[in-house]
Parts: sequence; structure tokens; C-alpha cells
Amino acid sequence: MTYQPTYNSRDPRYKSPYGAVSSGTAVRFTLRPPRAEGFSRAVMTAQFESRDGQSLTLPMPWQGFELGQDVFTAHLDTTGYVGLVWYSFRLERLDGGRQTLGPYQLTVYDGAQPVPGWFGEGMTYQIFPDRFCRSRIPDPTGMVGGRSVHQNWEDMPEFRPDHRGEVRNRDFFGGDFRGIIEKLDYLKDLGVETLYFNPIFEAAENHRYGTADYGRVDPMLGSNEDFSRLCAEAHRRGMGVMLDGVFNHTGFVSRYFNGDGFYPDIGASQSWDSPYRPWFNFTQWPKQYDSWWGIYSLPAVNEGNGDYRNFIFGGPDSVVRRWLRAGADGWRLDVADELPDDFVHGIHQAAREEKPDSVIIGEVWEDGSNKIAYGVRRKHILGGHCDGLMNYPLRQAILSFFTGGGAENFVEGMETIRENYPPFAFYCAMNSLGTHDTPRILTLLGAGGEYREQSKEWRAAFRLSPKQRRRGKDLLRAASLLLFCFPGSPTVYYGDEAGMEGFEDPFNRQTYPWGREDRELLDWFCALGRARKKYPALRRGSIRYVYGKGPLLAFLRQEGSQRLLCAFNASEGQQAMFLDLDGAPRAVLGRAAAEAEDWGFTLTLPPHAGALLEL
Repeated sequence: MTYQPTYNSRDPRYKSPYGAVSSGTAVRFTLRPPRAEGFSRAVMTAQFESRDGQSLTLPMPWQGFELGQDVFTAHLDTTGYVGLVWYSFRLERLDGGRQTLGPYQLTVYDGAQPVPGWFGEGMTYQIFPDRFCRSRIPDPTGMVGGRSVHQNWEDMPEFRPDHRGEVRNRDFFGGDFRGIIEKLDYLKDLGVETLYFNPIFEAAENHRYGTADYGRVDPMLGSNEDFSRLCAEAHRRGMGVMLDGVFNHTGFVSRYFNGDGFYPDIGASQSWDSPYRPWFNFTQWPKQYDSWWGIYSLPAVNEGNGDYRNFIFGGPDSVVRRWLRAGADGWRLDVADELPDDFVHGIHQAAREEKPDSVIIGEVWEDGSNKIAYGVRRKHILGGHCDGLMNYPLRQAILSFFTGGGAENFVEGMETIRENYPPFAFYCAMNSLGTHDTPRILTLLGAGGEYREQSKEWRAAFRLSPKQRRRGKDLLRAASLLLFCFPGSPTVYYGDEAGMEGFEDPFNRQTYPWGREDRELLDWFCALGRARKKYPALRRGSIRYVYGKGPLLAFLRQEGSQRLLCAFNASEGQQAMFLDLDGAPRAVLGRAAAEAEDWGFTLTLPPHAGALLEL
């Protein structure tokens, strides 16, 4: 006889509806203990975290007897509540024996405002602006930061500290908006539907995370008008544009802090009477101040300051509104869990008022439904804050699966996310295998690690051997297929599709190898982009796991009558799995052999491979 649990939060026979619920939903909970255990009474306790931990105890009346199990049921009304509910059950016998189950998480979100679906459906392409494409070699004379420019596009970025022991990130390659415009047709052919840019505003460093002027794009990239032209050209090709909003800190070299006196404005570090001084938290003015992770060049702002809030999102010409009017379609919020919830809510509200179909994505590295930052449970995806998050848990799950972690762990981890996240956040996630903050995915998979124990010089000079590169490419093909098959926006870090290598920053930020792309990988990513555009089931369909053991993983994506099977083999040898599914599988991408059997078919996959099949 098949084992039947007493409770399973992911089975509608035990909890309905599935997963997170919109405020006002009545949720049914059902316990099914075996009759042999003799339980005669059941009670549910629900703790409403956002109501100062208020608890509610609900009796669970006996409803009957089914297939050897007693049935106890309760209903929880979530009207008027938004936040997490931690619930547990207690089963009791007449002889005094008892059993406790839980606690379990129930996410209750505000579903009053619809979330635009455009972002999560299509492919996103992340561009580090200085390193993607340049239309000319720029002259840095007179620009903020005392920059240098590489004449050779293929140089290695500077990584050694200067005489002061600092890596200043002041070496530029000169990537610009006109260069990006020249490559928009390439990106369209790749299947890109959203362009996500790392910071574009004027800044002293090549990464531009220390903003110097929120009102002006960096002159090395072009003018504000060039940005609007880029957006118009992208829109003409059916692409949206997402900007990186860095609002937790500015630059030491900036119009606001003005640590080196570059700007004519009186900055916070120059005068106690500066209008910008209250924007920052000085412990001993002017030399000691709060900064992001203790990095002096990134002074942290006081997000509670009303003037700063008005500047970022409150006023009609605020930063958030101004750049949406200039052509952007959304914001990715840098270090979102270091911004106060009401600050994020203000950004979200301003963006929606300015452009109703705009999207806000937050940088969060963990499960964003229950993240605690600075002692506070965050409201990231409870509605009216972030519409989606960077899905680093998916990245970790994919890497773990393809390096021996087991499909069981992948399913458990991703089903936990699906259960905890509101549907809008699950389907609006930014899914990626690599970003500007992680090693290049090809290097990671081919080399088998980050090699932090080696010197920085060693990592700078490292290149995959032919054997390592072959292994890395095989694994990348399979991992990227999983990425494109999963709900949420598959996001490609510039150059991953071309076979770029490199460990951590700045080796993961080298220039795009125009004319030297890995054609095999590029063709593969183009095929992934076409599939993501073509199949509604991949864009917005449901997901159901049909196999998850050891190195073998398979799930179905379904939208209406369209069913797609996504299957993967993470092992170094050929593997087969029996799937109790109807239909005649036809391979769309990848290689797999299907042999029909009674009640289903056996699917055989080559090593380190994945396949997308129509049923």
C-alpha cells in the first residue's frame, strides 16, 4: 500500500489553495492520520507574525474516514491580513498521547494590484555597459574620477592594487550606448526581450555603483538623449529596458558627497551646512561616516531623510520617474534588503504611477519570502514592493544538481520557493546562471570551482584546458536549457552565450569577444531564445515534476493543451528514466531517445545533457 502522510502542504487534498494566498482567501487545511494511530481530536494553531505574533487556535472537527485515514479539517480566514502565518497542528488520543506537526509557513500577500507579466515571460540580457561594445575610443579628459582608457579592447581589466593598496576600478574600456544600438539586431536574433543594464549614471568607477550624478548618464556612455534613443530603438524591436537603481549609497566622488571637490556643488563632506549633509550618516564629520560594507568610496545614505526620499521617488521629477519618462520600463534595485520596506514601497508606487506597466525587481540572494535583514522580516514580495527578485536560489540549485547534488534536492528547494512565493513573484523572477557578482558560469562548470585558494594573478591568467572547456560547454548547454525551461525570466549575462571565461570580479567583467564568439554555444543560446519565444508553456505555463532521483530530473510545463517535457541527466554516463506519461515525445532541443512502454515511455539521455520535448 502506498504511504499516505498525515499532512502535506503541497498536496491540495491537505491544503487548498496551493502555496501563497492573496489576502482575503479562506484556506482549507486537512489532516489525514492513519486510523491505526487512534487520534480522536485535532487542533490547529496559527501565529500571525505581522500582528505582533497574535495566535489563533482553531478546532479541526472530524469529517470522516477515507482509505484507512481519519480526516480532520479547519478553515483559516486571511481577510485583512498581509504577512507570514506560521501554523502547526496537534493531534490527540484518548489515552493522552499526542503528535505535533509544524510549524509551516503560509505567505499571505496583497493581491490588489496586478503585476505586469511581460518581464517574466521573455529572455533578459544583462549588460555591463563599459564592456559590451564601443563605437569609438573615448577621451576621458575632464571626466569625473581621473580615468584611464584601454586602447586595446582585448586587454585584461586592472586587478592589482595601486600604491595605496586600493583597487580603484578607474580603468575603462569605453563601451557606449551607440555601440549597444549597433548590436540590437544581434540581441533580437538571440531572442532578447528585456535589456537589463548595470548602472549607467555618471560615476568615477567603471562599475558605476558609486553614483556621482543621478541626473546624467555617464558621458563615456553618451548623452541623456542617446539613452532615450537606445530605449526607442529597443522598443521598436520589441525589447524593454531595465535600469539598475543604486539607492543605498552614492559615490565618495559625487555631486552629493563631493569627497574630492570635483563638483561645483557644496557636498556633504565639505560643509556642515550643505543641503546634502543630512543625506549621510557621519559618526565624526567629515572623515568618518557609514559606508556600504565599510568601503570608503561608497558612503551610505540615510534612506529615512525626507529630502533624499523626495529626490529618489517622491517628487514629480524624482530619479525613479524621470528615467521611466526617458524610456526605461523598470528598475532592478541594488541590495534591496538594505533599503527600508517603506522606501521600496515608495519606489514601487512612484514607478506604477509614472508608468503603469513598469516592473520593480529586487536583488535578494535568499528566499525572499521570509528574509530577515537588520532584524526585520522584509516585505519584498508581499505586494506593493518588489514584483520579483533575482533568483539566486535557482542558480544555486542548478549548480548543485549538475555537480552531484541530486535531483531530490533540486525539487525540494525549488518547490519550497514555489510554495512560499506569490505566483506573481515566482513567475516574475530574474533567473540567471551568472551575473557581474559571480564567476563566469563556463569557468565555474569547466574548472569545477572558484579556486579562491590560488593567487589573484593565477586566476587572472587561468584559461580552461580543452578537456575542461568541453566539459564546461556540455554542462552549460544542459544548465542553460533548465534555466530557459523554468518559470521566470531566463537572464543571460553578456558574453556567456559567446563562451566567455573568468573567475570573480573583475575577471568576469572582461570585454565581449566580438568576432571571436564560440559559435557552438552562440547557436545553442539562439535556439533557446527561439524556444522561449515560441512556446506559451515555457513563458507562463504551470510546472509539475514527474521525475527527480539522483542525476535525473524531469518536469512538465503546460499551458492549455500544450505540454512540454523538460528532462536532464547530470551524470557522466548515459541514463534512462521511466515516465508514466501519455503522448509521443518529440525532441525540440537537445538529444533524447524515447521508447514506448505500457502506461508511458522510457527516456534515455546522454551524459551531461538535457532535452526539451513536445508531448
